[in-house]
Amino acid sequence: MSSEGTTSVSTHILDTSTGSPAGSVAVELSARGTDDHYRAIGHSTTDTDGRCKDLPALPEGTTHARLTFSVEPYLARSQAAGAAFFPEVTVTFAVRPGEHYHLPLLLNPFGYSVYRGS
Repeated sequence: MSSEGTTSVSTHILDTSTGSPAGSVAVELSARGTDDHYRAIGHSTTDTDGRCKDLPALPEGTTHARLTFSVEPYLARSQAAGAAFFPEVTVTFAVRPGEHYHLPLLLNPFGYSVYRGS
């Protein structure tokens, strides 16, 4: 969770076609401040439970953040159909200082959904 003044992000991925966590998916966290340019601030890989627990806190002054999930290798490994229709999923969201943002990704070979969790 966030400590006072720290804005944090966590995520997990559930493969809804199998009902299982999506492990070994590369995730990049980027942040944007008032200059309108995103800058990568951290990378992680989902664990066997589909979770990223080690993303860094967002820098002070961040107004928007972005998670980019590289799902193509995971889907190629886990789906008999082969190639992924969506090779990556990018989720952009507004942030307020001191809050925690948990963004679960529900993934299947031909669609995805994301929401703000707790």
